[in-house]
Amino acid sequence: MGGMSALAGQGAYTVAVRALCEFTAKTGDLDLRFTPSPTAQEGIAGHALVTSRRDEDYETEIPLSGDFGPLHVRGRADGYDRRANRLEEIKTYRGDLKKMPDNQRQLHWAQVKIYGHLLCESQGLGQVHLALVYFDIGSQKETVMHEEHTAPALRAYFEQQCGRFLQWAQKEMAHREARDTQLKAMRFPHADFRPGQRQLAEAMYKASNRGVCLLAQAPTGIGKTVGSLFPMLKASAEHGVDKVFFLAAKTSGRQMALDAVDIIREGAPLLPLRTLELAAKSTACVNPDKACHGESCPLAKGFYDRLPAARQSALDLMLPPAADSAPAPASFLALDRETLRAVALAHDVCPYYLGSEMARWCDIVIGDYNYYFDISAMLHSLTQLNDWKVNVLVDEAHNMVSRARKMYSAEMEHASLRMLRKTVPEELKKPLDRVHRQWNQLEKDQSSEYQCYATLPEKFMGALQTAATAISDYMADHPSHVDADLQNFYFEALMFARLAESFGDHALFDIEKSEGARASHSNSVLCIRNIVPAPFLKPRFESTHTTALFSATLSPWNYFGDMLGMPDTTAWVDVESPFVAEQLAVRVAGHISTRYQHRQQSLRPIAALMGQQYQRQRGNYLAFFSSFDYMEKAANQFAEAYPDVPVWRQSRRMDEAERAQFLARFTLESEGIGFAVLGGSFGEGVDLPGARLIGAFVATLGLPQINPVNEQIRQRMEAIFGAGYDYTYTYPGLQKVVQAAGRVIRTQSDRGTVYLIDDRFGRPEIQQLMPAWWRIESASPT
Repeated sequence: MGGMSALAGQGAYTVAVRALCEFTAKTGDLDLRFTPSPTAQEGIAGHALVTSRRDEDYETEIPLSGDFGPLHVRGRADGYDRRANRLEEIKTYRGDLKKMPDNQRQLHWAQVKIYGHLLCESQGLGQVHLALVYFDIGSQKETVMHEEHTAPALRAYFEQQCGRFLQWAQKEMAHREARDTQLKAMRFPHADFRPGQRQLAEAMYKASNRGVCLLAQAPTGIGKTVGSLFPMLKASAEHGVDKVFFLAAKTSGRQMALDAVDIIREGAPLLPLRTLELAAKSTACVNPDKACHGESCPLAKGFYDRLPAARQSALDLMLPPAADSAPAPASFLALDRETLRAVALAHDVCPYYLGSEMARWCDIVIGDYNYYFDISAMLHSLTQLNDWKVNVLVDEAHNMVSRARKMYSAEMEHASLRMLRKTVPEELKKPLDRVHRQWNQLEKDQSSEYQCYATLPEKFMGALQTAATAISDYMADHPSHVDADLQNFYFEALMFARLAESFGDHALFDIEKSEGARASHSNSVLCIRNIVPAPFLKPRFESTHTTALFSATLSPWNYFGDMLGMPDTTAWVDVESPFVAEQLAVRVAGHISTRYQHRQQSLRPIAALMGQQYQRQRGNYLAFFSSFDYMEKAANQFAEAYPDVPVWRQSRRMDEAERAQFLARFTLESEGIGFAVLGGSFGEGVDLPGARLIGAFVATLGLPQINPVNEQIRQRMEAIFGAGYDYTYTYPGLQKVVQAAGRVIRTQSDRGTVYLIDDRFGRPEIQQLMPAWWRIESASPT
């Protein structure tokens, strides 16, 4: 299976030229100093400019391929001048070319030599002129390096590289064959499916069989993680899928996926299934105070020389036991964050970059959404490079809209630039001053505190682009200069410039001003705010075999389809709930309004309602409110009226230990009410079965605040989809309500009560967005 697209069972193993060379020709240090490299857009423009300077009969993007035993090597050469018999490999860069690490240059020569051999074979050439063309994005100048090679010499080089890779490829083919054989024979790990779990699993498998995307609304408590991973693994063998990516919104979701793999493995102990958990760079980094190059970080020095042994050790850990031995403990069969880190440190290599390497060779990769969906997503890049056929599972997918919006938004604060200008090197003062002047002008021209603009400010964007280029060139020329503030500003400017290239109806550009003590010190935040992620996500869905998004709250379908850019062929399934109406009493307190203007009057009746329910049935409850302020007032009112009832409250910016402490109050024996904010840490992803939680009060519709930004979003949603209010307020709000209420019933033996506190919960159009198995009744005032 592995890092390249493997055609198991057909006696061939397909590998991209670049991937082959990265495996066989990369040596020496990990070195990120010859960066930042040009953006993808700049790279494409640079290639186009170089090729436009060539003669009319110059050929570009030439598909080439060749074989060595079972290896099938393929790729696209950048350019060929037939008259000069010159094959070119074009590389864009910034900074001083002399500072490019040698191992990077060697890798480029390896690639052009492989292409040279494939060209000689396809054209019947006796020799060829090879050229590395380095194009400086800043100066627009080319530096060309030439080598003359005969066809026999290139053939020998090709065979040498393939020979180095072949032993590995044969092991990978054997792994793939053994994996697929075991997957086809694999049985569901439990005696039977839970109610609803079979329906979900069948929908997953059918989506992969048809090669379409899937939106699956599946209630909590049916075993969604096993119910989605199991069919996708079966599908891998049946449908020729190379890898399954399991993407989660939170750490807890990643852990559930690792646990699900363990359960599946227990039912098939001989299954050679390689599983990897990816961690964020900030989490994985061992030496955060050091730069990513051999002269600074010992784990970067000689990284590529030690990588093969580290890679092999990591793979050995994931080997299944021999057929005649006792099953190995499941913990040794997955490269979770701790295991990967231990392997990396045992071989003195960087854990983060070892993880990036192992993603090429694992069957299941578990990580955050951003690994496949954000602007520079590693798993997406590897999928494209290696032409993998992948199935992607997106857990708790109701989070995708808000998470994807953040991925494709950028903001910059003027105060940060003001501070930065005082400390930057002399060479950067002029370009940053120009940005500062343009920014001052924007603030001067804007009379209101908040304003949204139809277009981006041309002069400001020009100044920002110039400054980004200047910083980039400076960093390339001074690789040892580390300034966190300068780097942060640079990355913000780059992101701003990248999003400016695709600015359109899917985004807003706005400026929010706040006056300082003096008018001359006004501050402002500029934001390119993505509100419809569809244009960015659509190509990501298209480059998978199947993407299945699943969650307990994915209604209405059209909202998610529109916002995320789901293909027209997307399948939908609403999995039947294993729960029945008798398990959950859902009561609407229609005599109370929680609208902003009525909040003060609502406090006393809410406290009375909660107190009466608690006296009827003592136990643990959660009470959700729309803000910390409202929550505090309600908790104070309740504590005053019912001083004997234990009360605990969510506080602002709780860390992990404090959140765990809050949840630890909910025991099988305890009683009391936990006050929390809707949409916060305790409104979803919290599992409190049985007597640990017997009820919830939701004193809000969860509607986003009406403010200038949301009103701009509403207008744009109305213009694009004709459903401005629903897309901006109703649907996102009610999702949070259903998620919070979903904390109460976790298993088929649970019983509980949910109070929906607001007259608007009585409206038919609101109740339509509630789970179909709920029987909603009115809670009359007493």
